[in-house]
Amino acid sequence: MATDWLGSIVSINCGESLGVYQGRVSAVDQVSQTISLTRPFHNGVKCLVPEVTFRAGDITELKILEIPGPGDSRQCGDSQQMETGVPGVGCQVGPSQNGTGKVLKKPMASSAPQNIPRRTDMKNQDIVISPQQQCSKSYMERHVETLTQSKGFRRRHNSWSSSSRHPNQVTPKKSGLKNGQMKSKDDECFGDDIDEIPDTDFDFEGNLALFDKAAVFEEIETYERRSGTRSRGTPSEKPARYRHDENILESEPIVYRRIVVPHNPNKEFCTDSGLVVPSVSYELHKKLLAVAEKHGLTLERRLEMTGVCASQMALSLLGGPNRLNPKNVHQRPTVALLCGPHVKGAQGISCGRHLSNHDVHVILFLPNFVKMLESITNELNLFSKTQGQQVSSVRDLPDSPVDLVINCLDCHENAFLRDQPWYKAVVDWANQNRAPVLSIDPPMSEAELAIDAKWSLALGLPLPLGERAGRVYLCDIGIPQKVFQEVGINYHSPFGCKFVIPLHST
Repeated sequence: MATDWLGSIVSINCGESLGVYQGRVSAVDQVSQTISLTRPFHNGVKCLVPEVTFRAGDITELKILEIPGPGDSRQCGDSQQMETGVPGVGCQVGPSQNGTGKVLKKPMASSAPQNIPRRTDMKNQDIVISPQQQCSKSYMERHVETLTQSKGFRRRHNSWSSSSRHPNQVTPKKSGLKNGQMKSKDDECFGDDIDEIPDTDFDFEGNLALFDKAAVFEEIETYERRSGTRSRGTPSEKPARYRHDENILESEPIVYRRIVVPHNPNKEFCTDSGLVVPSVSYELHKKLLAVAEKHGLTLERRLEMTGVCASQMALSLLGGPNRLNPKNVHQRPTVALLCGPHVKGAQGISCGRHLSNHDVHVILFLPNFVKMLESITNELNLFSKTQGQQVSSVRDLPDSPVDLVINCLDCHENAFLRDQPWYKAVVDWANQNRAPVLSIDPPMSEAELAIDAKWSLALGLPLPLGERAGRVYLCDIGIPQKVFQEVGINYHSPFGCKFVIPLHST
């Protein structure tokens, strides 16, 4: 009767040393008590040899996973599992006392991986095991007894709802043709033959390289542009991002040219926001200051406003809060302030007073004159009340490089000052000191600039400054909007929330 089990798919557990083997029974020798499996799997991995043979003494337990049907010698193991529908119940073979094996039916919980066999199509009618396929009493004594007492050794058709069926039971087929045959869900999902399982790992990286993601996205965008539609969540669709100082709701389009001068400007600048700031001539700038003074913006107010803005810019250039804090008293910055005997010099003295009030070491150079302007005298009186140092000779200026040089020597008028010996000596000292230079309200002519500046600060509206003026900044000195309109300038403030803004050449 051993030949009746040929072709069955079994699982043989040989203990912890040998492991679990699965395969199809190819030979059973009752004399030598051996069983052979073809196309074997060892612990879920396909073996390299086509056939393995086991002795009865090495077998701990044997589970029949699939028995051939009436046409292909299908028997015990599958019929029992189909009938009972209980997972883990199979046929266990153990050696008997007389040397022959007998089959025991008991629940088994094996942790070893098992291959899922291919199920054949089921018929709608009941399938009865023929007497020729039944095991003899001597070979299948207890197993046949149990089957005949419990279920009549008959496989019945399962007809239960999807909510109560067990995962290991066969799912009833639904109507539908596939390859000309009726197939169940289990066959469609788990119906591949064990020989079709590849031995090599799947090459994920190689297959992913075959997918041209950029070309697919470009094709999607081309289709959307032609059809005029936009799908949600496309990769090219980037959400709008706003800064903390930007308004999300825009009531009207932005006008970038909001300052219009009465003449064609020689040079135009733009702010960080893109607003256009045209330059004005020196005559128009002088007229603007005169009209502002007539309406109450006196020279003293302009000097104070210029000094505050220039000192604020200088403090930022010196390092701001990283340099000027109580923990860095040993790194007190030094500023050399070079002033001439004119209004530009008075603006520099006002800047030096504010710098000294912020714990900056200020060295003020101002030549000796018999008669000084009233504005310079007033600013000097205030500066003398600070800790700043005033010198009138170039020899008293520091020999070592300072942190910053503020140039207020040049002015738009009084060109004869550039021929004075003190002027030439101070220019030579500034050019040899190798410190960065900040010029306050420099003249627009390149010939009038004796010291090359890294930064220049313009007042109100910029003059057409050249390359030697460095990077141009603009400060607000408090001129009202109607004062600009009175001199023929259509003006809207480009400063926003600041009093000093950088300008860029267009």
